[in-house]
Amino acid sequence: MPNSPSSMVNQYRLEEDEEEQLDANTKDLFIDVDNPESHVTAIETFIMYRVLTKTTRSEFDSSEYEVRRRYQDFLWLRSRLEENHPTLIVHPLPEKFVMKGMVERFNDDFIETRRKALHRFLNKISAHPILSYSQHLKVFLTAQELSSHRKQGPGFLSRMGETVRAVANSVRGLRSRPEEFTQMQEYVEDFSNKICSVDKVTQRIIKEQREYVDELKQYSPTYTQWAGSEEELAESLNGVASCVERCSKETEEQIYHLSEVLVPTLHEYVLCAETLKAVMRRRDNIQAEFEAKSEALASRKADQDALQEEVDGLADRVELANNALKGDWARWQNIMRNDLKSAFISTAEKNMEYYEKCLAVWESFLLSQRVDPSEQRDVEDTS
Repeated sequence: MPNSPSSMVNQYRLEEDEEEQLDANTKDLFIDVDNPESHVTAIETFIMYRVLTKTTRSEFDSSEYEVRRRYQDFLWLRSRLEENHPTLIVHPLPEKFVMKGMVERFNDDFIETRRKALHRFLNKISAHPILSYSQHLKVFLTAQELSSHRKQGPGFLSRMGETVRAVANSVRGLRSRPEEFTQMQEYVEDFSNKICSVDKVTQRIIKEQREYVDELKQYSPTYTQWAGSEEELAESLNGVASCVERCSKETEEQIYHLSEVLVPTLHEYVLCAETLKAVMRRRDNIQAEFEAKSEALASRKADQDALQEEVDGLADRVELANNALKGDWARWQNIMRNDLKSAFISTAEKNMEYYEKCLAVWESFLLSQRVDPSEQRDVEDTS
């Protein structure tokens, strides 16, 4: 006998709870992002977030830390992680600027949405088997001031050189990308198209549902006003007005759930798709540089020793880059599928609850309109 929808949802929830409990038992780095505060200076306005860290790791001098960070500090951390691990998948940050049609910057809703995304970013990094041990992450979580650390690292000319080499490698292209990475590339393109489409349609559905709620809010008072001039229909008209009002509130709750649960997860993986494309480009650039140096070594007699050393180093770099991406790829896919599955299940659960409540509202109205047979006969006898 097939399971009922509610029992299926409960089963999925049980499996999720068990997985979360297992993760909690193995974690040794816990991070919270909270308490956003607005700061206004003569030249800018920005938000500072409190970052609380608790850990049992021996490389930390203390078990608890509290620092305050702004969005630019998160950008610094992510860029350092990408520079040091070019073919690991570093979880994306929320966009710096708000997209058209969304809430205004520094609006309370926007700040809370960003806080959640920054919290999720740090927890994704803290759960990563390699990135969580980055010295840059440790500095980010523990240093009271980041300014001195942000000045360290590659200078402008060094970064410009890396950019020029990357452009040259992309123009030169690859002689042959290994088949497994070609399959990854195709998967990323397909995934990007699908997740972008689902994200756009979901946001369009929410927009249409908000318009529907606005209509319902005008619809209910019309029945109430009508009841005032139709004494014999007043009970039925007021009943319809009450049902419409209650369904309107349930629809608002459903919209809120979609906006808070499904849309953030979908949009997060829209950004993840762009991250994956960048990782694939960096892997290709490393291989392209190796191929160029190998060709130069084969065609030049002079400086062969120096070139050979460069080629050997690049060969090692290509192998490390490939192994890093292959190892992170399966891990990322597993996390992505779990995140999206959880969001879809939560949305299905909310949809069931929404339709069940609306159904109950209209069923109660129908029951209230039923006439008892004895009352019907009395009315007929009177007439």
